[in-house]
Amino acid sequence: MITAEQLRAARALLGIDQRKLAEMCGLSVPTIQRMEQSDGVIRGNVDSLMKLTAALDAAGIELIGDGVLSPGGGRGVRRKGGKA
Repeated sequence: MITAEQLRAARALLGIDQRKLAEMCGLSVPTIQRMEQSDGVIRGNVDSLMKLTAALDAAGIELIGDGVLSPGGGRGVRRKGGKA
């Protein structure tokens, strides 16, 4: 699961805009916009969520879920390899 906050943070960490993220995961810009405007955990089409998380993973982003060891605690994102 990914939250809207994690999605915005991941995009910021990669230094890309919504259009670039949409291209990376094969989704439309309005779909990315709706996801980023969600409250809490993003709900939607499972296929779209899988494309999104796969694209972030391929770009080197690790999603940190609740209960996962993280220096700041709670949910978040980081670059793979432990770099913040």
